[in-house]
Amino acid sequence: MNWLLVAIVAQFILGTTAVFDKALLTRKFFDPWVYTFWSVVLGLIVIFLLPFGYTPLPSHILVLALVGGAFFTFASLLFFFALEKGEASVAQPTLIALAQIFTLIFATYFLQGQLGKGGLISFFTLVVGGLFFIRAERRDIRFSLFAYLAFSGIFFGAFNVITKIVFEQGSFIAGLFWMRIGAFLTVLIPLLRPAFRSTIVRSFRESAATNKILYVGNRVYGSFGFLLVQGAISLASPVLVDATSSLKIMVSFFGAWILLRERFRGKVLYLKILATLLVMLGILGLSLASYSKSISVNPNRSVGWGITFSDKFAKQLGLDSQETLGAILDDLKPKKLRLVAYWDEIESKKGIYDFESLDWQLNEAKEHGADVILVIGMKVPRWPECHVPGWVVNLAVEEREKALRSYIQELILHYRSRPEISIWQVENEPYLMFGSCPIREPGFLGQEIAVAKSLDSVRPILTTDGGELGLWYKAAREGDVFGTTMYRQVYPRFIGPLLGPIEYPIGPSYFRIKERLVRRINNDFDKKFIVIELQGEPWGKVLLPDLPVDEQYQLYSPDYFRDTIHYALNTGFEEYYWWGVEWWYWMKVRQGDTRYWEIAQDLFAQYP
Repeated sequence: MNWLLVAIVAQFILGTTAVFDKALLTRKFFDPWVYTFWSVVLGLIVIFLLPFGYTPLPSHILVLALVGGAFFTFASLLFFFALEKGEASVAQPTLIALAQIFTLIFATYFLQGQLGKGGLISFFTLVVGGLFFIRAERRDIRFSLFAYLAFSGIFFGAFNVITKIVFEQGSFIAGLFWMRIGAFLTVLIPLLRPAFRSTIVRSFRESAATNKILYVGNRVYGSFGFLLVQGAISLASPVLVDATSSLKIMVSFFGAWILLRERFRGKVLYLKILATLLVMLGILGLSLASYSKSISVNPNRSVGWGITFSDKFAKQLGLDSQETLGAILDDLKPKKLRLVAYWDEIESKKGIYDFESLDWQLNEAKEHGADVILVIGMKVPRWPECHVPGWVVNLAVEEREKALRSYIQELILHYRSRPEISIWQVENEPYLMFGSCPIREPGFLGQEIAVAKSLDSVRPILTTDGGELGLWYKAAREGDVFGTTMYRQVYPRFIGPLLGPIEYPIGPSYFRIKERLVRRINNDFDKKFIVIELQGEPWGKVLLPDLPVDEQYQLYSPDYFRDTIHYALNTGFEEYYWWGVEWWYWMKVRQGDTRYWEIAQDLFAQYP
């Protein structure tokens, strides 16, 4: 069976169950007290599961199960009060948000649960979504509605954690049974009052037979949805199944709109649509965060480390580029090297090519036994990203692209016999809107790759994209190997002056999930994915050569360097190329700080 189809059907059922509950409460069939009573009583149907595997619970777990059942009763009662006062499209998603938050709080304390930055952002998104739903309500019931939902969320959060403890330390059937008994015993307490007993009897006796059938049928209907969710979980990861719960909120929203004709006009409609999107986004974020934990990383995998070297950047730092590369190869001893062919340096005059500097770099790589990725094209590493010779600046787009392809052809013809070159990288992050670049011709990347392959059909083509903001799938589809950047801390041009440097609130799992998603989109599960630029230098408000040294330390300390190594290893890739090796050498020879250099030496010694 298709687990996704089962999960979609299940969430549709659970979403419409909430709408039907609202419809029945609107009919005044039962008030929330009575509605809760009969809901709990009908829940005793679990008694029929006892012959299928009941085992006694330890006494302290049995008591905990009874308490959990009581919390479930209180949570349900408060939710039905909220459902009576508010709207189905409000109560359900808001309760989901609040219950998730309180589950996190209780789990953190009692289960030592932890949530990464991505999870925290997802929770924040859920909270904002819930607040937008409340904002859309009438002013006279906003506070009371939120109070009911908040306390319901507290009890549901406690119940969720207790359920986890009970199932971990006892059997599933026994735990479920005693929690239902706890709920039933709790709902019996109001029966001590004669007035409540008469209300229970009168509500059931006076209600129309149609309402009774609808009520019982809705409870059975909802139970079927719950069973389908469990069936979907048996077929796939429970995290993936949980991600489909956003459909339940959509069904509740549109069901209340279409079936119950709840008011959705103007500002209210916009707020509820925005709230629905936020809640869906938050739940999806939490699901992805949980799913990422199921993607294992092999700590014993073979890992290769390399570096990107830019002779142009070394000169910008005031270094001798040949001395710098020599020190890198002699001291760090990397066996993987990415070098850059700068168009504006190699063909500074039309048709006149100067390969001297790059020839020397490749000779050094060969002498030290390093495999080279050679970056070719217009957009290549280091600011301003697009390195265009002056004589092509004023050319028309088509003429400039033609000149570029001619340059690439000459470059490959000159270097294709060099055995130290293992991969051609064509362009750098071609689909990422970053850098000072001219307008490109449609299909430019494919045309450049075609030129490279026509001249060298043996070496693979590497294409790259931005790790955090890039979409990946287009670039990954074009090349034989895909490389992602990995920058943890950046200084955005537009919001940086207001907020300063920003550290992306994403963990290593973000890259694992993204890789799997892109592979599935492209239907390509064998292509090699590598980290082509791993941030090893500070990114501040000005270019690095102009950034004060104290800010450099503040943005990228040696401890942060070590933490980045661990972060990268936890992403699960097998090949990483550092970005910032020239800066490490600059810190060593110009600032007298050898810590970065020594950290790199230890790393390359550990992963020869």
